[in-house]
Amino acid sequence: MTDAPQTPHPRIADVTERIAARSAESRSAYLARIRAAAAEGPARTALGCANLAHGFAACGPLEKKSLSESVKPNIAIVSSYNDMLSAHQPLETYPALLKAAVAEVGGVAQFAGGVPAMCDGVTQGRPGMELSLFSRDVIAMAAAVALSHDMFDGALMLGVCDKIVPGLLIGALSFGHLPVAFVPAGPMPSGLPNAEKAKVRQLFAEGKAGRTELLQAESAAYHAPGTCTFYGTANSNQMLMEVMGLHLPGASFEQAGTPLREALTAETGRRVTGLTALGDNYTPIGEVIDERAIVNAVVALLATGGSTNHTLHLIAVAAAAGIELTWDDFAALSEVVPLLTRMYPNGTADVNRFHEIGGMAYLIGQLLDAGLLHEDVATVTGPGLGRYRQRPVLDEAGLSWGDEPKESADTTVLRPADDPFSADGGLRMVSGNLGRAVIKVSAVAPERHVIEAPAKVFDSQAALQEAFAAGELDGDFVAVVRFQGPRANGMPELHKLTPPLGVLQDRGQKVALVTDGRMSGASGKVPAAIHVSPEAAAGGPLARVREGDLVRLDAAAGTLEVLAPDLMERELAETTVDSSTGTGRELFAAFRSAVGPAERGAAVFGAGR
Repeated sequence: MTDAPQTPHPRIADVTERIAARSAESRSAYLARIRAAAAEGPARTALGCANLAHGFAACGPLEKKSLSESVKPNIAIVSSYNDMLSAHQPLETYPALLKAAVAEVGGVAQFAGGVPAMCDGVTQGRPGMELSLFSRDVIAMAAAVALSHDMFDGALMLGVCDKIVPGLLIGALSFGHLPVAFVPAGPMPSGLPNAEKAKVRQLFAEGKAGRTELLQAESAAYHAPGTCTFYGTANSNQMLMEVMGLHLPGASFEQAGTPLREALTAETGRRVTGLTALGDNYTPIGEVIDERAIVNAVVALLATGGSTNHTLHLIAVAAAAGIELTWDDFAALSEVVPLLTRMYPNGTADVNRFHEIGGMAYLIGQLLDAGLLHEDVATVTGPGLGRYRQRPVLDEAGLSWGDEPKESADTTVLRPADDPFSADGGLRMVSGNLGRAVIKVSAVAPERHVIEAPAKVFDSQAALQEAFAAGELDGDFVAVVRFQGPRANGMPELHKLTPPLGVLQDRGQKVALVTDGRMSGASGKVPAAIHVSPEAAAGGPLARVREGDLVRLDAAAGTLEVLAPDLMERELAETTVDSSTGTGRELFAAFRSAVGPAERGAAVFGAGR
């Protein structure tokens, strides 16, 4: 095993120190709170007899005896299982497997509660998408409810997709005195290549393919239990949990339903049982997720061209641990972190290909050797991220971890740190008189990093699609799609804009998107300044933009401006779309009124507001 440098890259050290300095007060308060909770010992010892009897009434006699005497650790299982979503369907059988594994090492496990899991792939372009971002905070609260019974010494979090993993992590950090491990389900086998799927989507947008052809393509791409195989938010989640030390090494992208997947799941249950305060290796999650782990997460996100959703989620996660992460930290790190992977939508390969040619072990090893990750962190496998250079192996002797891959088996997908796809991480912050925004340029051709064109203004993605279908989007333009922020309508993802804008760009038009909504891991070849903050509904300058205004988006210089000297003298426009009712949206009125800005994680509670 190659030793990582003793000192990190100067920029990594500097950003980490800045985060620690600005977070000193809030982090100290957080640590004091979780350490006080830990000092109380197993919380169930303080329960009254009636309370405790309710807590283990459904257990067997031996489990009741163990829990009543507090001699064995009790592990909570919190799951996002449902069988409508392919990524979560494999989780159905995990509780029984985990209970058996925990029992093997002298513990007890109880299914503590379920959390909702919605799929952005199903709700794209539908009213339900306006609940999506808020579901993260609902999941955090549901996880807290599951852990609130004071029965547990540790927890296993079962979740995969977009808002589910960040929500589970935020909820777990509220119980930061407990050791917690995350249990993934793994991707589905590769189906129709993503590039072919995207081509059919564009043909459909142009009217050159029908619904039957489109559905056949989509069904061939999304075809089995497991996570979708493109590198969007779901798979960015898995990568982040591994690099933050909350997965077992190599667990993120082992396919669903394999013997190795099952072995990793069982071993996760055994490992977390050995990390409770009742043993000698107490490792609470609130100590695992520190400033170094947060910086490691941002670095790995940048190095892989991961989902822009995490410019929201990582800020909210950090805040839950008393750490203040900012967009400026992302930008500063992006300048020195090389892009080491090309996975769809930034390339043609999927996560299965990434995994088989070296995967997380090679990626982490390269980043460690380049001084771009903190090695001296706590993980669920023990101290030090160097353990994550190794890949899991299952043979007749059982599960073990073998030698790290020395090289990538396909440098068109995964490259060494000294020969990257690009010298920076491809994630930029832009700012100007329209506010601040995020742009991912890793899949955008360099000649499109600067776009200056008249604005075409829309209050919904549906309005833009209608204009496209009517042939009204001629010439060069910047699509300003506003009133899509968290306060306006829950900040939906705007994936339906990608095919029409991609078609226009392929026709030779210069086009760009500026929006206070989200694009996420499907951000692709069209330049898009997203998460514009402050949002239009909060009085942001987007609400002052008028049709025909000249807008300049310059990813190279980091600027986002409308070239209108009277901009701030104009009245604020009001949205033409009512998102207040229907598909459950009326239940989230309190969330829309309480939510914080995108820059602070778009959270409805806590320090992220």
